[in-house]
Amino acid sequence: MPDVLIFGCGYVGKRAAARWLIEGRSVAAVTRGNATELAALGIEPVVGDVCDSESLRSLPRARTVLYAIGLDRSAGRGMREVYVDGLANVLAALPEPDRFIHISSTSVYGQTDGGWVDESSTTEPAEGSGRVVLDAERLLKRATILRFAGIYGPGRLMRKQALLNGEPLVGDCEKWLNLIHVDDGVDAIFAAEAKAEPGSVFNIADGSPVSRRDFYTHWAKLLGAPEAKFDHRPEPGAANRRIAIGKAKELLDWVPRVSSFHVGLAGLS
Repeated sequence: MPDVLIFGCGYVGKRAAARWLIEGRSVAAVTRGNATELAALGIEPVVGDVCDSESLRSLPRARTVLYAIGLDRSAGRGMREVYVDGLANVLAALPEPDRFIHISSTSVYGQTDGGWVDESSTTEPAEGSGRVVLDAERLLKRATILRFAGIYGPGRLMRKQALLNGEPLVGDCEKWLNLIHVDDGVDAIFAAEAKAEPGSVFNIADGSPVSRRDFYTHWAKLLGAPEAKFDHRPEPGAANRRIAIGKAKELLDWVPRVSSFHVGLAGLS
């Protein structure tokens, strides 16, 4: 029996796996086709597809399950099929773990007024992707849900090529961006494993929202790119909020080490 079983061993999952392995934990991960790569990293591959219930019949029991599935557009599956139907397949087949950590998204919040939202705020997303993510959350009973803001870090740098090319960025540049550095996201996973109560929900962001204008203007300077250009188009009804993280700080004793995008982007260009 592995200590940890990961669904979605990608950008976040691999980093979490590496830390568990350093701690001497045994780690397995469900994969559709990366078994050789995972084995080379010391991760036990479990061949399966969350969208194929038959392939999940022999899932191992694990003490901790990390569910960090993302949408692989090359697989030809729709978001609801992966996020909601896939999760339902896993929950039906999975031996109950001691701890189930589900990586969700702050897209479940639909607020448009630019105000602060916390875990008690209404979740009524107007965008289809947010509704899918929320429907996935509703399948869970005793899981710890971590609602991640926009993840960035090495190898995942938002709009880098567009800025280098001098392309105008389309959208309302005065709306808020909420971000989380990948390393702080992994820290939050470990804090949740150690301290979260089953059924709890936490926002995971750096706590320093920034306007799109300020973010991309600063990022362009760091890249040595042309000055950021904006095709400022109103987005009536689009989500616009600032994500509060006080609950995670208090109950998980988690504080982001990368306290703002200024710190996080330094050295990533």
